[in-house]
Amino acid sequence: MLYKVRDEISKDYDVIIVGSGLAGMTAANILGRDGHSVLLLESHNKLGGFATWFFRNDRTHVFDVSLHGFPAGMIKTCRKYWNKEIADSIVQLKDVRFVNPQFKVQTDFTKEHYTQVMVEQFGVARETVDAFFKFLGEMNFFDNSEMTNGQLFEKFFPGRNDVVRFLMEPITYANGSTLEDPAITYGIVFSNFMSKGVYTFKGGTDFLIAKMKDELLKNNVDIKLQARVEKIQIENGKVTGVVLGGKTIRTRAVLSNGNIKSTVLNLVGEEHFPEGFAEKARNIRLNSSSCQVYMGLKEGATIPYIGELVFTSEYPTYVPERLLDLKVSSRTFSVYYPKETRPQVENARVAIVSSTNCNYLDWKKLTPEEYEKEKSFMIEETIKGLEAFIPDIRDKLEVVEAATPLTIERYTLHPQGTSFGTKFEGLEVSMNLHKTLPGLFHAGSVGIIMSGWLGAANYGAIQSNAIESYLGTGV
Repeated sequence: MLYKVRDEISKDYDVIIVGSGLAGMTAANILGRDGHSVLLLESHNKLGGFATWFFRNDRTHVFDVSLHGFPAGMIKTCRKYWNKEIADSIVQLKDVRFVNPQFKVQTDFTKEHYTQVMVEQFGVARETVDAFFKFLGEMNFFDNSEMTNGQLFEKFFPGRNDVVRFLMEPITYANGSTLEDPAITYGIVFSNFMSKGVYTFKGGTDFLIAKMKDELLKNNVDIKLQARVEKIQIENGKVTGVVLGGKTIRTRAVLSNGNIKSTVLNLVGEEHFPEGFAEKARNIRLNSSSCQVYMGLKEGATIPYIGELVFTSEYPTYVPERLLDLKVSSRTFSVYYPKETRPQVENARVAIVSSTNCNYLDWKKLTPEEYEKEKSFMIEETIKGLEAFIPDIRDKLEVVEAATPLTIERYTLHPQGTSFGTKFEGLEVSMNLHKTLPGLFHAGSVGIIMSGWLGAANYGAIQSNAIESYLGTGV
């Protein structure tokens, strides 16, 4: 059932899930489908977490916050853990473009075409490209390799900044990876995308989450929105409930879909963990954040086809640190053509979303006046950048808004507005949480690998299995 905001919850549950990102929702759906009593609590007024959207101008404009794009594996994941209808709505992006001073490339983001481009356009020996992809394919999630991304690229493409940009830049935009991060984080994510290209959800995020909500309710998952959990209750060294609105709802297990640091240090409290484990949680580094500029066109306005996902930059070379600058000159344009993106909506408008990576503290330290000035500057520079592809775009825009890490922090409760969760060490803490404190589980964006739509959904499935095992012990 769907609880109303004022409804009191009076019964106990097998599992309570705190947060309804794709990891939390997927776990809830699996556990509910398997016959467990599940309560899904979400602090926001809609499900989805970062997989969300918003409307403007009396719903004539709809903007997806994080729809483009994910690997082909999402089709299998949705078919297995959700339903065929959702899986069948996932379609391939066939036109990904790179435009920067070093090269111009148009690709379907498949291994075959990437290989062709690297050999024919970049002049890399075919055997080197094949060896690179073979090396990535053999990377093991459980390997303890200390190789960094920078070392990986130097091994195969020494001195080739242009090749590194071609291989690394889209993944940097996707999950905040840098050259200093472990190569395993790049290898697994890039290999996933390289399997069959980049995909998106036809119908938009609002359409997807509505279908997921229906599936959750069909599987007897109870849902309450605008329900911010104050505390996860611990008694005699194990989880016994959550505190909501000053009242305790009892449960045998809790799955937190919030940030792992917030889960350990705030929702539970480090006093309930061994000092060594609490210290590990304190030392987890948060990943970088992002800014977006949302642009909606006037009624009847059209644009020429410029591709579906455009990585564009004016910066002469690939320098990851520059991608985080406040005065960034590199951005990704996600273009939502109505007939392709939202065919179910009559008279849907063209929407364009620009994304840039950034540092939270660069925005946090600004005065209110400086903050508004920087947002205005970002919007203006984004429109200028878009004019290189659509010269008359300025006259066609009706709605233009910007979001910063502070916006993300406000709506998602992510500490420091992180868009990409934590660095690699967060994964160890997350996966060992229930082994340290019985009944407490976590699924969220940790360690880069478990980020993005596919990583989040699959991590929710992994943790649902762990919860099933725990419940089966009769603890």
